[in-house]
Amino acid sequence: MRETIFQIRKFKNSFSAIIGDLMIDRYLIGETNRISPEAPIQVVELSSESFRLGGSANVAFNIKSFGHNVDIYGVIGNDENGRILKSELDKSNINSFGVIVLNDRPTTIKTRILARHQQISRFDLESKTDISQEIEDQILEQLEKNIYKYSSILISDYAKGVITIRLSQKIIELAKKYNISVFVDPKGKNYEKYRGAYLIKPNRKEALESFDNNISEIDKLGFLLLEKYNFDKVIITLSEDGMKLFEKNGNLATIPTKGREVFDVTGAGDTVLSALAVSHNSQLNLLSAINFANSASAIVVSKVGTATTSLDEIIELEERENNNIVNKVFYRDEVLKAIEKAKNRGKKIIFTNGCFDILHSGHVTYLNKAKELGDILVLGLNSDNSVKRLKGESRPINNELDRAIVLSGLKAVDYIFIFEEDTPYELIKLIKPNILVKGGDYKNREVVGSDLVERVELIDFVEGKSTTAIIKKIECGC
Repeated sequence: MRETIFQIRKFKNSFSAIIGDLMIDRYLIGETNRISPEAPIQVVELSSESFRLGGSANVAFNIKSFGHNVDIYGVIGNDENGRILKSELDKSNINSFGVIVLNDRPTTIKTRILARHQQISRFDLESKTDISQEIEDQILEQLEKNIYKYSSILISDYAKGVITIRLSQKIIELAKKYNISVFVDPKGKNYEKYRGAYLIKPNRKEALESFDNNISEIDKLGFLLLEKYNFDKVIITLSEDGMKLFEKNGNLATIPTKGREVFDVTGAGDTVLSALAVSHNSQLNLLSAINFANSASAIVVSKVGTATTSLDEIIELEERENNNIVNKVFYRDEVLKAIEKAKNRGKKIIFTNGCFDILHSGHVTYLNKAKELGDILVLGLNSDNSVKRLKGESRPINNELDRAIVLSGLKAVDYIFIFEEDTPYELIKLIKPNILVKGGDYKNREVVGSDLVERVELIDFVEGKSTTAIIKKIECGC
């Protein structure tokens, strides 16, 4: 997964276009402790109100959360809810030049009442009337004007009247003209309007409802959708059973879900759609994209309400599932993000470095003592080439990945960075730790990087414990 995240960050300048039904999600939150005397219903004493982007706007917000760029197209009403929605788009740096304001149409708003994290009720204000051909043409004109910058186009259909048959087919036709892939999150039974799209992503219920002859076998249904509507790919999401991928070449793959407690499935489909598109824009293969989408949706359903996730959260999920092994090893650009995040939480950063070729009790004692000096311990690990230059051609005994994996198993170590240089000076300059830790043998010697930190701490090694001593003991057989 770390390679996937690295690739997604590498292509952070990519753009997607989203066309669909924009909504605002309103949350009224409070406590309920009594039943109304007027009727057998709960009384909710409200304590707060919040607004979140919903519908296709939530898809856009997910893409921004993954660090990529997005333009959004659709309609809103000339009303207070429309102004709130536009303000939320602006705050999220989502380009909304493709959003058309209509005087004769309300902005779709879904109001949910929550008490103790449980949804009590929901009421909607919306129009489901199809937009006019004039509005369709305005959307298409803006889309074609900016199409040169898009790596993908997403159709997010919530059946509120924006994704008409004509508009959907014109979008797909336009995308094919410019060799751009179209990703569809469908709604309703009429899949004819999505014909020819690159990828469609219904859930199990939507897929089953798309055929009037009541086909119940998902494996059969996925290939029928490919054939009937000329899609390149079909992904059917199966809730706790994961996802199934169907391809024209007959390939069928089942990807299990990530096991997490489900609090709220609101917006999970939006997260999957955005994750697939961002992965495509980052030139990842489809199975990597689905695994990424799986991880992202697992996090979203563990949150209350319309939610998004971030690349950092996905990394943290993978670390927990893999007991922090290997995933403590960071790429250079991730070091800064992780450390900055810890510093913003007021954490004290400790840095130490070394070869750690054959891990022994002296190393473990040293690292435990180093961790006691602060909150986050960053370990700079000499690469294999660096060790050879320092210790000779016969070293290291264990390669850098093996050494990193062993060190990752230590509770004291939070982050590991493998560096190529002979000294960690540039790495210390990059991280800017609070405390620099070295072994006691550095007494009366200059510590590399001491000019970059608040203080230097020297920790005595355990007497008689060293990698060199272990190697000599092995060589002499004593």
